[in-house]
Amino acid sequence: MGFVGCSMAENVAQGYVANAGKKMWGPYGTGGLVVQSWTNPNSQSWGMFDRQVTKYGGAKPTEVWVMICIFQNPGATFDEVKQMISAARQHAAPGAKIYITGQPIYPDNPSSCFLAGATGPQSTVDLAKRAAADTALNVTYPGEFKLLRGEVSDGCHANTAGQSSLGKQALAFWG
Repeated sequence: MGFVGCSMAENVAQGYVANAGKKMWGPYGTGGLVVQSWTNPNSQSWGMFDRQVTKYGGAKPTEVWVMICIFQNPGATFDEVKQMISAARQHAAPGAKIYITGQPIYPDNPSSCFLAGATGPQSTVDLAKRAAADTALNVTYPGEFKLLRGEVSDGCHANTAGQSSLGKQALAFWG
């Protein structure tokens, strides 16, 4: 299973691999790649994705997880999310299953992620749910990723315990 997103998606991938997950790719350097990095199917970000396809055997993935990541400014629009999904379909196998999530939320410290802003993480979850509710997009929302205070290194990113927690959540979502 391929994935796109930012450093938060990398945190999930790191924990997924560390928890013996076998279905999803490992991390591949997507730090800082917010929604706008993935809207153009010909972007450098998608070039990185295509190199991962080659690394994992050359067949386009039949499943792709899209994590909506934002910086506080400019955030993301629903149209940008739709462009991101469209680009994912272009880089995946025909008929691929697309999962969509927001970046992690912080239930016991909701405004901690300075990069996304006080309401940013929840806005990404809301965008993911909206995309899943739009039957024309044909994407699946498996749930929210959550990080607690002791699992965060800088207010946004997972520490080692957080990576493990995110990896276990990913295993629960898609095995």
